[in-house]
Amino acid sequence: MTTNKSKIAVIGLGNIGKIVAANLIKSNRPVIVASRKPDDAKSFAKESGALATPLEVSTAIKEADIVVMAVWFDTIKELVGKYTSELKGKIIIDPSNPIAPDGNGGFKKIIGEKESAGKIIAQLLSGNAKLVKAFGSLAAASLSGQAYTKPEKVLFYTTDDASLKNKVEELIKDSGFEPLYAGGVDQSIRIEVFGDLHEYGALGKVVTLAEAKAKI
Repeated sequence: MTTNKSKIAVIGLGNIGKIVAANLIKSNRPVIVASRKPDDAKSFAKESGALATPLEVSTAIKEADIVVMAVWFDTIKELVGKYTSELKGKIIIDPSNPIAPDGNGGFKKIIGEKESAGKIIAQLLSGNAKLVKAFGSLAAASLSGQAYTKPEKVLFYTTDDASLKNKVEELIKDSGFEPLYAGGVDQSIRIEVFGDLHEYGALGKVVTLAEAKAKI
């Protein structure tokens, strides 16, 4: 087991959280898991084996170097406010898409048309916490089914801090995907739902690195 890699906590065990944690475990990467429902974290860890450690949310954040906020956009805003001290100095991964059902079988944005979840969350952070937008450019089914396939499929990410790139790209590779930097946090809208680099936007599909580079 590799011990010099960043410690990861996945907060939230809905579709995205379970998939991200499971993909990392496939790469023999230890993962801390936490949920508002502690029994969900314990159950996931029991099913996943020794690499998954269930902890209470605040403890999970404290123990980790990188915190994947695998919860709804509004819940991330709530958690950022509630756990300000625990999140100091942490790398926060935001996979959220700011959408809700539109009543016609589809989805609509719940923020302004030109706003992005990534930029909004980044502006809420304090205490030297650093935001990375990642793991949200693919639908849950693709995040699960397209991991570890050949040729590797791309997961886009954005961040304003170039010093985080190595850690983030290591994390994405250990999740079974090829990482591709899409710019600073101000470019997050491109990799969120309806954006031109999202599976459910102009991109329209899961892409390989060669296909993705043509779009960047």
